[in-house]
Amino acid sequence: MISVIIFILAAIVAGLFFGILKRSTYVNEQGRFKLTALLRLGAVTLIAFIVVVINPIDIERIDAGHVGIKVSNVGDNRGVGRTEYVTGWVFYNSWISRIFEFPIHQQHIDYEANDIVTKGGFRATIKPSFNYSINAGNVADMFQNLRVGVQEMEQGWLKNAIVGSVNDVANRYTVDSIFNHREEFEADIVKECNKRVAKWFNVSQLRTNIVPPAEISESIIAKTRAIQEVQVAENRRQVAIAEAERKIAEARGDSAQAVIQAAGRAEAIRREQLSLTSLYIDYIKVQKWSGQVPTTVAGANSGFLIQLPKDVKE
Repeated sequence: MISVIIFILAAIVAGLFFGILKRSTYVNEQGRFKLTALLRLGAVTLIAFIVVVINPIDIERIDAGHVGIKVSNVGDNRGVGRTEYVTGWVFYNSWISRIFEFPIHQQHIDYEANDIVTKGGFRATIKPSFNYSINAGNVADMFQNLRVGVQEMEQGWLKNAIVGSVNDVANRYTVDSIFNHREEFEADIVKECNKRVAKWFNVSQLRTNIVPPAEISESIIAKTRAIQEVQVAENRRQVAIAEAERKIAEARGDSAQAVIQAAGRAEAIRREQLSLTSLYIDYIKVQKWSGQVPTTVAGANSGFLIQLPKDVKE
């Protein structure tokens, strides 16, 4: 857009200089077209094109959610102390100035795989991914110290800070501890990283995506399997103990029930014996007597009497 505007302005200025805006430039007194007019028109076009090519004036728009800074390319300090914030549409001379645009909303980064060393000297592979945001009020200070744009900063200074933090925290953890306490491990990395970059950045939601060496993975799997087997054995032991206690309780219950029943029967017999008086016994005899006299009577120190039928006596 700016190039079109400059081309038109340059053509107008050159046209006024060469007089191509006058009718007499194209037609002579006899009313014939002048060939020299084409040369003048070509010269104007060429001059306007050259002006556009070498034109230093440029325009740039600072998008919403971004902070723009205008940096001087001239002078001894090369922008240090001459950095200013800009917003909206910005016209500037590209020969003496540059515009840098920094996003201040959340940005997501995935870094390539890197090797780290854990406590004990074991190596592991990480492929960190995280979100970060730039502190809007410190953009100028960040640029004056880092002297790079967003892409160079992400792949340079910020990457070194992230990988360095992961390495330093990993040195405090053993390999199996990292995988047994990954949430705590990654939280410690975020804390360590923000200590280093808090002046200009805020890092969050970091994931190390750590992968242990093959031999360590096998060791961790074996250890995990052993722990699971111990837990299974312990669960079986607890089940056996519970089953034994249940059987003991059932046996105790059966024994107690038998004792209670025996005690009940004994108490019933005792009460019956207490109630068996001689008068009550005679009463029972009377109740059970059929009314017939016994045909045989025998007793100690007594005679024996047999009643014979009448035909036998004869």
